[in-house]
Amino acid sequence: MERYTVLLVDDEEEVIRVIMRKIDWEGLGFSVIGYANNGVKALEILEEVQADVVVTDIRMPYMDGMELAQRVRAEYPAAKLVFFTGFDEFEYAKEAVHLEAEEYILKPVNAAELTEVFARLKKKLDQEISEKRSIEVLQKYYLESLPFLQANFYATLIEGKIREEHLPKCLEDYQISLDSPFFCCLVIHTSLRGAKEMPNPLLLFTLVQRQAEERLGERWKGRLFSYLGNTVMIAQLEREEEVTALTDECDRFCRYVHRMHEAVVTVGVGQVCSRILDLARSYGSAREAVSYRVIYGTSRAINIREIAPQETKMALSSEAELPWLFKMIRLGTEQEIEEAVSHYIDRNIASAKSLQQRQVAVMELVGTLFRFAAGNDLHAVLGLGDIRNLYNGLLELETDGLGSWLLEISRSFHEELTNARSRSLQSVIAKAKKYVRNNFADEALSLDTVCQALGISNSYFSTIFKKETGISFVGYLTDYRMEQASRLLLETNDKNYIIAKSVGYSDPNYFSYVFKRRFGMSPLKYRTEHEKSET
Repeated sequence: MERYTVLLVDDEEEVIRVIMRKIDWEGLGFSVIGYANNGVKALEILEEVQADVVVTDIRMPYMDGMELAQRVRAEYPAAKLVFFTGFDEFEYAKEAVHLEAEEYILKPVNAAELTEVFARLKKKLDQEISEKRSIEVLQKYYLESLPFLQANFYATLIEGKIREEHLPKCLEDYQISLDSPFFCCLVIHTSLRGAKEMPNPLLLFTLVQRQAEERLGERWKGRLFSYLGNTVMIAQLEREEEVTALTDECDRFCRYVHRMHEAVVTVGVGQVCSRILDLARSYGSAREAVSYRVIYGTSRAINIREIAPQETKMALSSEAELPWLFKMIRLGTEQEIEEAVSHYIDRNIASAKSLQQRQVAVMELVGTLFRFAAGNDLHAVLGLGDIRNLYNGLLELETDGLGSWLLEISRSFHEELTNARSRSLQSVIAKAKKYVRNNFADEALSLDTVCQALGISNSYFSTIFKKETGISFVGYLTDYRMEQASRLLLETNDKNYIIAKSVGYSDPNYFSYVFKRRFGMSPLKYRTEHEKSET
């Protein structure tokens, strides 16, 4: 039986206890993932664990139920909303039809009535999921995939095989509109492991593509098609900076399909370009971004500009000549690099049937390594020396010696790329912390504002910040503000409301609530206790 999750939000703790105790959640097919006494805390929980149903009171401190519902509807559109309301609030609640609430329950809460409400919700949720998982529906989606001619044109476009003089006629003949100022390729990679009730892998692939059309295609005027076992989407942007919002939306999409269908989907976000014919390079960088899932994890969006800005400069021809070795240099282990070098030497050097073939192979290898190093800003290129002298010296080496040299160069490249990524992460974290130090008094400071200031997506920043610091950004910001507040309490005689405003809280009551949660006592008691200890 399908089990759904519920988040309870009410500032009356007794109401929540009664609901949790008197309702047979398991029998109804639900489980309570948590509860909160205000909308702010509820959003913090939803950031960590998405709920299928949010049950909220209307009147609460700090953030009421109506504002919470608006945020839930905007950020978690699949969640169902249920309102608790007093009789005098009922008409007010009913007017909020735009929030599309499922039910309005009058207080005091009646266990029998609430049971009926959740029985209806269970039936509705089951029906929605059944429709999405229906094999017949998936087969229909598969038959309704993009027309062959359009898909063939898109594939030819990202392969870089469309000539500029032919482009206008192709767009006209295939009735394709690509008229935005900027474009960006997405590679949507679907793993076939772990999907439930999916007898045919093609149905899962088609499902993900259909879901991407629904959740990403409309806003970004997306053109979706199948290519080399993945779904590719050409997104259209009005401004180049919109790529961060696109990345965040792709990240939410990955988590959504994983929760709904247990499908492991990773989206690679390529370089932004202003010319349609440059989509070939955007596709190449998007495909490269997907390969970084071995480092940053699956079921998420990975923006190549954020994770490896210097690596996107690499010439595509280099990728074509030494694809596996370069992939291992970027992402592999020491052993995998050694195996890739050995494989390359065996296939391209040791197998040469004449001295001339061997000389050509060595020349191509040296040239490609130089392009790889230069395109990735690798200082290890200096170790290659003068290209002509190097080439002549390598021709004198036996196959084993050439293999040892290539392995040494590959390890140097790998180490430098790894260090460059680490420095990039540390730089982002340092900039974010500095931004907090300079702006913590601004009550509007949030994850969104700091990401906007840094020019990166929320999903990427949240991941690396927690990975590098061991704490979420919201937690870090709160801790920093509380540290400053505690210092002001001890070093000044300012009133509570002044200190609250000084550290970014316009509501002194909410400031006291957060302070007590952090230090286990109110600001007033904190000041009194420390004054006593000093005397």
